Amino acid sequence: MGIYLYDLGAEHWSGDQEGGWAEVASALNHELGRRGLPRYEPAPGRGPAFEEKLSPPMDGFSALCEEHLSPRESYAVGNWTVLVPLSLDTEIVLPIANDMDDETVIVGAPQILGHMERLAAVMALPPEIPAPGATLALTAWRTNGSAEKLAAARPGPWSKDLDAAFYVAVYRQAARHALSHGCPMTYS
Repeated sequence: MGIYLYDLGAEHWSGDQEGGWAEVASALNHELGRRGLPRYEPAPGRGPAFEEKLSPPMDGFSALCEEHLSPRESYAVGNWTVLVPLSLDTEIVLPIANDMDDETVIVGAPQILGHMERLAAVMALPPEIPAPGATLALTAWRTNGSAEKLAAARPGPWSKDLDAAFYVAVYRQAARHALSHGCPMTYS
């Protein structure tokens, strides 16, 4: 079991097709306008796809967040529904149900990236952890024994909790992907 973290193309974000995010997109733009911020429109077209399956236990990751992030930062990391490539000083909560919850919580990728970079430094994540280039690259790394092999070859703080290292790497890459491709990220 598990859930998928993936990017949304512009057509899916603003389209009215089944499963589309047009209502969220409209409500987000309304809230951005209320805050005096410019509207958000995803980059046109479709960049490389991002998809990872989140199935390892999150207990170690949650504890890592609680130990090294403020309560507000930890909440933002663990409770968002949509990650957007915008700098947001606080999460935006919209009263719109989705597949995961009764409301939609939107956070900014720059903030999540900052939190994950801090956690990556605390864990001393090695550069050999794969950057997603293929769908489910990090998921495969964690589930096919590659993480254990790397931990044996390059032990460090990160190797004491491979599941926590996986989540730091996934969320860091998701934020990087959102920023470099101008697309929102969500779960399914």
